[in-house]
Formats: sequence, C-alpha cells, structure tokens
Amino acid sequence: MRDEEQSSAIAPEQKAIRVVIVEPPGVFRAGLRKLIESRPALKVVGEAPVDIGARSVVAREQPDVVIVDPDPTTDGQRNGLGALPVLAAAARKAPILVLTAMDDPEFHRSAIRSGAVGLVSKNLCGDTFLNAIEKVHAGEAWLSRSMVANLVDGAHGATEPPDSESAKIASLSKREREVVDCVSEGLSNEEVAHRLFVSKATVRHHLTSIFGKLGISSRSNLIVYAFRRGLSAPVP
Repeated sequence: MRDEEQSSAIAPEQKAIRVVIVEPPGVFRAGLRKLIESRPALKVVGEAPVDIGARSVVAREQPDVVIVDPDPTTDGQRNGLGALPVLAAAARKAPILVLTAMDDPEFHRSAIRSGAVGLVSKNLCGDTFLNAIEKVHAGEAWLSRSMVANLVDGAHGATEPPDSESAKIASLSKREREVVDCVSEGLSNEEVAHRLFVSKATVRHHLTSIFGKLGISSRSNLIVYAFRRGLSAPVP
C-alpha cells in the first residue's frame, strides 16, 4: 500500500516467495522475470500467457503470488480480467496482483471484483512493484493512493449510501470502525494491533466480523468500500 516501504534481504532459512507471471511472451515478460529475481526473497516458478494455459501453470506450481497483466492490446483483442476468477480458483489461497497501465477506474474496480488483491501501475518504479509482491504475500492489499482516489472519483450514484448499506455500516462496533480506519491507511495486521493495543489474533477476528457485516471478501474491497461510503478519506 505504501510505495516508500523497503524490503529486507531473505534470511538463509527463509523460503523464497514463489511467483507465477501471467503475461504474453516477449521482452516485457523477460524483463519482469529478471526484475523479480533481482530480489533474493522472490523466485519465478512459472510463466504463461493470459489464456487457458495460465490456469494449468498456476494449478501445477501452486505459487505464493500470481502476477497478471490483463491490459487489452492496442487492437482490443486481449483483456485478461475474465481470467482472474479462474486463476484465483486454481491458485487456491495465493493472492492475485494485477500489473496495469490502465488508468480507467472501472477497469480497476473490475479487477478487484474479479479477485485481485492488489493493483500496481506499470509507471511506478521496480522497487514499488517488488514491495507490492511481498505485501500481498503477507496478506495485505496493495492499492496506490492515486488508484484509490480514482476509484472513489469514478464511483457513480448517490453520495449517501442506500438504506441497506447504512444498516450494514451501523452494525459495525466502535472498535471495528477503528480497524476499518487503520486498514484504509494501509496498515498491516501487526501495525493495526500495535496502534489499537490488541493482539494480531484480535485484529483478524475483527476483520472477519467486518467482512461478514459488510458483505466484503478482501482488504482491497474494504478499502474501496470505506472510501466510497465515507468511512475513510484518501490520504494525499
């Protein structure tokens, strides 16, 4: 979530994070592999284009993180968003991180709805991309502030949530609202626990309750939901 965060080198006894790249073959994919493996904590275990073969690679390798480039081609013939649910199912619990040049908020929303837990712009530096891989592997969402702002600005409809959503929000306890605020800032479970003086297990319990009350299935969806419903405001 935070671009400035740095990553430490992998410890000798620590296993590398296993990554599958879903990207058409070519110079860009080769560059991604080289960039990812420039960090000792990361290892590419498979590559595939955005087609039916990607599911087989992901299912076989069972990676820790799946990187997907779903951007349409210049002729509009490729859009890999439809593959995200299939890849998420094949990867079981592995998070999907989308790498995109698209600035369209609806494209971003579709990616999140389709199973992505993070979005990284191709315009950002390589270290940011590598940090994003490590963060989603650690169970966090990854959305840049500009992407969150675009998602909120691109939302349509009334500024006030409908009655059904108001009831869901009202069902949150004071502590759960505090957890939502912390998650919206991009804090990890450990950081939330430290700020609220509770255990990480308690934070996980609160998140499970929040997801159930709001009908949300991921941290990234919670962040967008919170901003759109006025529970939190994007930080510049």
